[in-house]
Amino acid sequence: MEQEEKQKHIEEEYNAYIKEVTPVFSTSKNMLHAFWTGGLVCTIGQGILHFFNSMGLDEKSAASCTTLTLIAVAILLTGFNLFSKIAKYAGAGVLVPITGFANGVASPAIEYKKEGQVFGIGCKIFTIAGPVILFGIVTSWCLGMIYWILKLTGMA
Repeated sequence: MEQEEKQKHIEEEYNAYIKEVTPVFSTSKNMLHAFWTGGLVCTIGQGILHFFNSMGLDEKSAASCTTLTLIAVAILLTGFNLFSKIAKYAGAGVLVPITGFANGVASPAIEYKKEGQVFGIGCKIFTIAGPVILFGIVTSWCLGMIYWILKLTGMA
């Protein structure tokens, strides 16, 4: 009986500790931050697109330059350790677009650069983004093969 009470007391203390250290999030507040910051990223992207259009680039080239600019900005923010602070506040607003993907590629490379070019950056750069890239390429190849076979048989 005394052992059961002791165990119950330990469980109560543990549950109280967990409740104390577990962060409390407001879903509606997080959604609002993600909504407006995601909109801000898109608005900035649209401004960059208009800038490249005004420089005389055609729509496709301007879109490519815009994507590269957003990626470069995200990588620079990651390098200066600012992206994680912005992402903590903005949540999915900056993690879902191309900026989040750029951060996912750059973060491991920056973290492991002290281990050298090959074993640090070379081995760790695709830790997060690698599976996405790999499965994207494999899926594209498989679908391309299916389409090619259907074209050969006259079904597509």
